[in-house]
Amino acid sequence: MPEVQPLSPELLIHIASALQVPVKGLVAAAELLDEGSTVPFIARYRKEATGNLDEVQIRAIEEKLLYFRELGARKKTILDSIQQQGKLAEELKARIDATLEKGELEDLYLPYKPKRRTKAMIAREKGLEPLAAYLWSQEEAALPLEAFAASFVDPDKGVASVEEALEGARHIVAEIISDDADIRKLLRQAMFEEGVVVSRKMTDAADEQLKFKMYYEYREPVKQIPSHRMLAIRRGEAENVLYFVIELEPQRPLDLINGRIHKRPGEWAPQLKLAAEDAWKRLLSSSITGEVRFELKQRADAEAIQVFRENLQNVLLAPPAGQLSVLGLDPGIRTGCKIAVVDDTGKFLGHDVIYPFQPRNDVAGAERTLKALVARHNVRAIAIGNGTASRETTALVREFLRKEGLSTVFCVTVNESGASIYSASEIAREEFPDLDLTVRGAISIARRLQDPLAELVKLDPKSIGVGQYQHDVDQNQLRKSLEAVIESCVNRVGVDLNTASWALLRYVAGINERTAQKIVEFRNGHGRFRSRVQLNAVPGIGPKTFEQAAGFLRIRHGENPLDITGVHPESYHVVEQMAEGLGVSIERLIEEPTLLEKVNRSGLAAGVYTLNDILEELRKPGRDPRDKFLAPSFQDDVKEIADLKEGMTLEGVVTNVTRFGAFVDIGVHQDGLVHVSELSDRYVKEPGDVVKAGQIVKVRVLSADANTKRIALSMKTPGGRPARPPKPQPTMDDKLAALAERWKRR
Repeated sequence: MPEVQPLSPELLIHIASALQVPVKGLVAAAELLDEGSTVPFIARYRKEATGNLDEVQIRAIEEKLLYFRELGARKKTILDSIQQQGKLAEELKARIDATLEKGELEDLYLPYKPKRRTKAMIAREKGLEPLAAYLWSQEEAALPLEAFAASFVDPDKGVASVEEALEGARHIVAEIISDDADIRKLLRQAMFEEGVVVSRKMTDAADEQLKFKMYYEYREPVKQIPSHRMLAIRRGEAENVLYFVIELEPQRPLDLINGRIHKRPGEWAPQLKLAAEDAWKRLLSSSITGEVRFELKQRADAEAIQVFRENLQNVLLAPPAGQLSVLGLDPGIRTGCKIAVVDDTGKFLGHDVIYPFQPRNDVAGAERTLKALVARHNVRAIAIGNGTASRETTALVREFLRKEGLSTVFCVTVNESGASIYSASEIAREEFPDLDLTVRGAISIARRLQDPLAELVKLDPKSIGVGQYQHDVDQNQLRKSLEAVIESCVNRVGVDLNTASWALLRYVAGINERTAQKIVEFRNGHGRFRSRVQLNAVPGIGPKTFEQAAGFLRIRHGENPLDITGVHPESYHVVEQMAEGLGVSIERLIEEPTLLEKVNRSGLAAGVYTLNDILEELRKPGRDPRDKFLAPSFQDDVKEIADLKEGMTLEGVVTNVTRFGAFVDIGVHQDGLVHVSELSDRYVKEPGDVVKAGQIVKVRVLSADANTKRIALSMKTPGGRPARPPKPQPTMDDKLAALAERWKRR
């Protein structure tokens, strides 16, 4: 591993304070991360060291460590650059050393950063720097300003008059103002606190679906605009429908600059005002506006990515139907419905095609095929993709099950987002090289019912369809963030070492893609794993990888009964101590959880946190932390938007949660929107507090437009009072001000 630069104690204390975590826990987490430990491993198996920091806290520590190490490296580069120029004063060095923000660091470096040829440089070449210094210092001189400026008139140097001399000096002063870190910070703050985002429709812009209509003439303060509106405006700009600016009261920046640079009245004051105006209009306005635009984008990106993270986590942790044979059905009309059957481990068994709709209308043939497949493979569930013709297919399958009396077989609609992308992917080609794309898609639909997590990890998360403006945000940041979510979910659930694909294994702590493929190759060549210890025989797995991964891998019916639990092999001796103390075998200790109440904790070689986790695992060995599976029930007579009527109450599945509301699949091929104001009878600030992706909800139809394909839904009680935001509680200052007002009236 590359050597990492340690952070100073002062900086570690600052990080601990910012994240509100104990310094001791932060230092321990930092050391473990630097040693190559993964976040899931530290959070689960190093609780004693960190003081029980959770995964969110450890990831935040990881991000802060990276930020400040990058900041430290940049500081070194900047200090070296200024030192080489011979301009590194002690005061400047102290300010650079003390800064904790990348933006502030770049502001401090700006005066020393190599620039293209500027008006200030040209003025310096003409010898006008002493005149600029006189204006900037604002100290009385022996000569009046005009006479002093006249001494710099030199046609040979390109200074033909006193006014040209003063203009050149003002250019130098304007650049000094523009490069001043404190002035830039002041202007940025004003832009954030007082600026207004203003968007307008571009002349002759085409917006046929009126997607951006509300932003044709739109204004909202910079400090208040939410991420989804900022991203919508930016997308409108990218599509050449909108343009937006950030407006600030015109005199405000000039007042701020003049307030900083004017020390005392004098004949230099008019020149400084002109220089301030030049600095703002020519140098600072576009620069500061650009920085604020970029900051708004970063802020919007961060919020959108967080929404995506939450949705993805909920989708990945959706309840699995479990180990049962499933018939997957990818609906189609003219091209037929593709069928694939998988056994209870997800192994592909066979495929077929039925044509119950136009133009063949072969309902009888479809029913015969379904009957044969259900009987031959002992099918327990039928999973139907929610794309085109899904409602018609669902109705057909339910009628078939009713006629055949197959009450033990259930039928459920499955979100097929990304199934077509998977079917054409390299992973799918590796799994099923001889199958058609459409069959691979049906297999994916079947497996998604069995275990959504195991199947969805094969996809690029962006194709799952739970993001908010996902293609508009920083793609590198999005990728890293979503991979962290997948890693967290996979390790929280645990992975069956003998059935998992390499696509799933690669997200286990400590295992990368290459190692995951080696594990599958070893399994294919040597048969199923009989114990976790056997993992050490896989090429490429050393002690560190084993340490990180072992606790998250599960082996059913293995040689050691603890291999099905989340107990780490490094703690097996603790369980052996427990069993010996009770005079029973480990198998009996697991089979009879009541025995755990008799365990004498004193003398066991484990800390309190680890011991509690071990006992919890032994009470429910191999427990899946996900909720119990429940299938949504769509109304049979509602298949298209045209079937929707105002006031109709339906059951649906939340497919996506955004900052402005939640999208719900009600079985009509187009998700409806429950606006944040319609999510609850009480005031809702964050939709994620009320609903989550994958949740089954009851909704009421407010409106449905088949032309625009827009459906408005509500989860509020009919006739209920409108939800109002809670009244802000008065602060102590408010109370004192009110008391003072009452005393005045007396």
